[in-house]
Amino acid sequence: MIGVFGGSGFYDFLDNPREVAVETPYGSPSAPLATGSFAGVDVAFLPRHGADHQFPAHKVPYRANAWAMKEIGVDRVIGPCAVGSLKREVAPGHLVVSDQLVDRTWGRDGTFFDGPETRHLAFADPYCSELRPLAVAACRSAGAETHDGGTVVVIQGPRFSTRAESESFAQSGWEIINMTQAPEAQLIRELELCYVNIAVVTDYDTGVEGEIEPVTHAAVLQRFNESLGTLREALAALIPEAAKTPRACQCATGMAAAG
Repeated sequence: MIGVFGGSGFYDFLDNPREVAVETPYGSPSAPLATGSFAGVDVAFLPRHGADHQFPAHKVPYRANAWAMKEIGVDRVIGPCAVGSLKREVAPGHLVVSDQLVDRTWGRDGTFFDGPETRHLAFADPYCSELRPLAVAACRSAGAETHDGGTVVVIQGPRFSTRAESESFAQSGWEIINMTQAPEAQLIRELELCYVNIAVVTDYDTGVEGEIEPVTHAAVLQRFNESLGTLREALAALIPEAAKTPRACQCATGMAAAG
């Protein structure tokens, strides 16, 4: 089964969905999972912000969401999300299949190992080495201008960056900015599931050189909704490929050396 976390504005894409309530040791996930078929593959879908977008990024129950995916039988997770661009060449409407992240959040529950059992996750490469090339090919087959790789800096939210913060991120050489990739990505890895991100660029962040209007949530949703058709096509290409590709990556055994 393939899991999909929904991003802002992306809540309903399954054929004949069935709602499944899953309780976890970390409480309830953001919403009941919806299971059904998509492109002929069994898929579990979960809106990370909740069905009514009631969870801001810093309040998303990330541990419960990740655990629910594992509990229901998912072994590969796709995490589409909206991002701002920190570089001119990464334009609104483009897709980025991230290969790195920088975590600038705080106070979030970012591990399943709070003690007394302690494990130290090797996280040099946050995204699945097998899923990433499949995602790039799928996005390009959908006709999207696609960037193979890019670093996403994850901010706390729910506010957007100041101009000074955004300029600092851009000067660091990072490509895109988001509020939810951490701790989502590392929690999925701790459960030994595969994870790939497809980032939909909705705006230029305010640190991009030139006169950039401050981003608003309404503008992000509008641009994300405009990209839903392309994203759906990309998922329709990616999900069957992911389902039929045997897992030979390190994600499945990543915790073996984490003691």
